[in-house]
Amino acid sequence: MKFCNEYEEMMQRLGQRKLPRIGCGTLNNILESCRKQLLHSHTADVRDNQANADGVSADSQPLCKGTFFPPLLKEIQGVVRFFNSRVQALLDRHLPSGCCKCFLWLGDRLLGTDVELIQECETLIAYATINTIAVRRLLQKYDKIHYSKQGQAFKSRAVSMQVEILQSPWLYELMALHINLREAKANMGSAPLQLDGFNLIFDNTKPSLSFELFDSISLNIELTCSICLETLFDPVSLGCGHLFCYMCACKASSVSVVDGLKAASGRKKCPVCREVGIYESAVNLEELHILLKRSWPEYWEERRKMEKAERIEEAKQHWQSQAARFMGI
Repeated sequence: MKFCNEYEEMMQRLGQRKLPRIGCGTLNNILESCRKQLLHSHTADVRDNQANADGVSADSQPLCKGTFFPPLLKEIQGVVRFFNSRVQALLDRHLPSGCCKCFLWLGDRLLGTDVELIQECETLIAYATINTIAVRRLLQKYDKIHYSKQGQAFKSRAVSMQVEILQSPWLYELMALHINLREAKANMGSAPLQLDGFNLIFDNTKPSLSFELFDSISLNIELTCSICLETLFDPVSLGCGHLFCYMCACKASSVSVVDGLKAASGRKKCPVCREVGIYESAVNLEELHILLKRSWPEYWEERRKMEKAERIEEAKQHWQSQAARFMGI
């Protein structure tokens, strides 16, 4: 598989040899061994006739299923864990709190920290894209060898297990961070940002973010809340990957803004996909919020005033009910 060599070369160009990665060569060897066994044991006609006679599909008993999918899943999980943790660390550096904020501000002035953050963003975006391509190529080859759709089924399973890196909320935050840093540093406005191998395009005429990555991989993030049908304000990503305004998500999960989404019942469902248990792992998209604030300042200010009044009233009612409960009224 020629791509395995290309994959290793691309990973080496990232400059960090110890990055978690997909064992492209090993998994490809497993598939090649399975292909040879299938060709040696059966011709295509015999396999089809036997499948028709027995009422069993040709892909019902793949020879390499037990040795291919488990290690692939483990490696994907390792890549996603590493990616998410690195992005979170990067966001903490850009949006620090307390004394750290002063030190990092000084470091930016003296050492040009923003340039370093931009480079780190580009490295992580490339890392996510390269590994996504590797997984897709391997799954396509699996289905081609076995005349199956189990590779596609595995991909759907990865999405439900929240290990599909292109649907990670931390990728959305990373993209928004990159745009925020580049526009703040280079004063590029809303023009497309040219990177090595892909483009980041922010379309401020409609509520969406579109990313065109290399190898025909594209990502479109709709920025309209499915509950209030307005542009996202204080966006949050639920565990299933769907985006909502924070207050809308609180209302959908029947919790107050004071208690927060962590207090939501595990039985509460996503308003879009109806998946349960997705509020506890919700992620506040702060960088995306900053991007939306800068892109639609008038809308953002109007929404801020409206939500401020609503949050104050909700907090007032919450603490009044808590006080009444405490006093036994």
